[in-house]
Amino acid sequence: MPRTIWSGAISFGLVTVPIHVQSATEDHSIHFHQYHLADMGRVRNRKVCELEDREVGQGEIGKGYEWSKDQIVPISDAELSNLPLPTAKAVEIDAFVPLDSIDPVRLGEGYYLAPDGQVAAKPYKLLVKALGRSARVAVAKWAWHGRERLGILRVKDDVLVLQLMRWPDEVRDPAELAPPEVEVSEREIDGALALVDTMAREDLEGEEFRDTYTEALARVIEAKREHREPAEAPEPAAEPAKVLDLMAALNESVARARQDRGESDTHADVHEMPKPKKQTAKKQPAKKTAKKTTTTRRSRPA
Repeated sequence: MPRTIWSGAISFGLVTVPIHVQSATEDHSIHFHQYHLADMGRVRNRKVCELEDREVGQGEIGKGYEWSKDQIVPISDAELSNLPLPTAKAVEIDAFVPLDSIDPVRLGEGYYLAPDGQVAAKPYKLLVKALGRSARVAVAKWAWHGRERLGILRVKDDVLVLQLMRWPDEVRDPAELAPPEVEVSEREIDGALALVDTMAREDLEGEEFRDTYTEALARVIEAKREHREPAEAPEPAAEPAKVLDLMAALNESVARARQDRGESDTHADVHEMPKPKKQTAKKQPAKKTAKKTTTTRRSRPA
C-alpha cells in the first residue's frame, strides 16, 4: 500500500473531508548510481559548507532565501507549515468546471485521496457522487512543498484523484512555434482523417503500449551479471524513401496501419492519387488507342 505523503482536508463549502494524499503512479524505470571505473567504488555527492570547508549532516542543514549576495534570510519548516493561508492545511475548492475546458498541457502528476477514517467516509462519498453526476471537475488550491499549488479533483473508479495543474503564467506561449502559412487541401485532410480512423481504438491495452526500453535494459543487466554477452540488437528496418507526395504518404500509412491490425483489405480509403507529371494530357490519345488494339496496351506503372 502506498505511503501517505500529505494529510489534510478537502474544504467543500461548509463540508470538510479529512483525507490522506497518496501517489497514484509508480516508477518502474531502471536507475543507475555513479561508480569509479578503476575500482567500482561508489561516487557520492557530499554536502559541504563552503565557509567552513567541511561536510555537514542533515540536521545542520536548513532553508534560506538569498535576499542579496550578503544577506540570507533563514526560513524554517515550521514557518512554512504555519503560513497565513486558508490553503495551508486544506485543499480549498474554488470552482467546478468542465474537464474539456482545461488545456491538457497544464495537467501534471496525479495523486489518490483516501478518506481519513470512518468520519470522512460519508462526506468523501458525497463529493464523489456529486462530481460523478455533475460531469465537472473541481478546481482547488492548497499549499504544499513550499508553495501554493493549483489542481483539479476528479473521480476514478469511485476514488478522488488530485491532479496537479500549472498556473497560467507557467505555460509558455506557443505562438512563436507555429508553422509558416501553408495551404492544406480538403483531399489531404480527408486522407489524414482516413489514417486517424484506421488507427483508432477504444483503449490503450496491448503489447505496443509496454515499456520495451526498460525490458531490454533489464536483459542487458542480467546478461552482464551472469558474465555472458547480451543478445544482439535486431537489424533495424530499412528506412523508407522520402516521399514528397503527401497523398502518397497518407495512402501508404493507411495501408500499413490496416495490415498491422490484421485487416485483409489493405487498400486505403483515400481518394485516388493524382497521376504523375509524366502522364500529361498529351498522352491521352495513346490511352484510347490502347483500347482498340490489345497488342499496344500498356500496363499502368505501380
